[in-house]
Amino acid sequence: MGVRHLGHLQDDSAIGAGLAVPPWRRALYDELHARPFPVLATPVRVSHLAVLPVDGELPGQRELPHLAQLCAARGVPVPASGESCYYHDFGDFELRWERHTEFCTWTVLQKGSDPAPMRNTPLAALPPAWLAALPGRIVAAVHLAVEARRQPMPSRDELRTHFDGARMIGSLVHDGRAEVWTAFRLHADGFGRFLVFHDDLNPCETGRLVQQLLELETYRLMALLTLPLVRDSQPALSAMDIDLAGVVTRLTGSETERDMLDRLAGHAAQLEQLRARLNYRLAATRAYYALAMKRLEQLRVGEMRGLQTMAYFLDRRLTPAVRTCEAVAARLEDLSQRIDRAAELIRTRVDLSIEEQNQSLLASMDRRSRLQLRLQQAVEGLSVAAISYYVVQLVHAVAEGLPHLGIAVDAALVTALSVPLVLAVVVTLVVLLRRRVERADG
Repeated sequence: MGVRHLGHLQDDSAIGAGLAVPPWRRALYDELHARPFPVLATPVRVSHLAVLPVDGELPGQRELPHLAQLCAARGVPVPASGESCYYHDFGDFELRWERHTEFCTWTVLQKGSDPAPMRNTPLAALPPAWLAALPGRIVAAVHLAVEARRQPMPSRDELRTHFDGARMIGSLVHDGRAEVWTAFRLHADGFGRFLVFHDDLNPCETGRLVQQLLELETYRLMALLTLPLVRDSQPALSAMDIDLAGVVTRLTGSETERDMLDRLAGHAAQLEQLRARLNYRLAATRAYYALAMKRLEQLRVGEMRGLQTMAYFLDRRLTPAVRTCEAVAARLEDLSQRIDRAAELIRTRVDLSIEEQNQSLLASMDRRSRLQLRLQQAVEGLSVAAISYYVVQLVHAVAEGLPHLGIAVDAALVTALSVPLVLAVVVTLVVLLRRRVERADG
């Protein structure tokens, strides 16, 4: 089997002259044929690895060059740069490499049966040094063997030897046409294990069943990647929850608004750091969990007497872990909303305090205005007296000078009589002037 590429369409130029064909049209069609299931004749043994790139690297960034080394050493076609999948039959084994959004998978298949399929695995056909240098961090590692049902079938004790004596989980799948045995555990070699027996599955059905089991194992483990992060974040979230409740309680106390806002700002910053760390993984957990449950549904799991089924086991063990992650996601959102509400309450308290200060300031300004008015009235009174005095003095001076002009008048009498008249005129002028000023201000 040579390099298997995605299905190709007829050249776009055949559609017709003058018709616009976007460059991504072919990719939309090819996406439907991405990562096809293998066609597997029974018996067959499979080893499967799902590998995360190291931090800062993209899936395939180092895997493709590493794959090219193996191909060059074996004299087979080398994958093109940017390939998302590569399938080739190397003779003594078939290798399938696929790039996914977050990880890459390596699947090695070998035809034929073996008395110890979980120890004599297809990985032994790979160069040890090349395998040891495989880039990335392994998330899922599975050995799987497919055998035809035979009579008599191995007893459960005999089957248990393939799983290091661990408690087994057995299920009928594909409407009872096949049975799957596993333990959902890491065994001594660090791999999980599946043993499949079937009656009459054809190679395509066998390939789909193997792909479903491998994807189920990969997706369930990818869904659980968030769980350690969630557990690590729980103490910080709990401490934040308690302190936030204390901040709200202290709203009626003597702690200053600045201190409380500083505390809330610290919590908001810490919460955003946690959300930045967890949000993507929480969303990925939901997506991978949905995929794992979809693969489980496609297996059409049935019960084997006296054993847990895969569906029952995963519902009891995987679902609570995912629910824990979902609860933390909800808690992050709840804490964010509570911080916003507490900040709003503090801002309301600050607004009320400012309003009280403004009212006090207005009252003070009102008192000051009344004092200024009284002072102004006093000054006006003094001004009337001063102006009247100077005017009366002028009248007196004029009256004293009249006899020198031949006009006989009593200066003292004229001065005395002028006082009321001067006062009336000065008061009238001051009142008119004040009214004109008030109209100009209005």
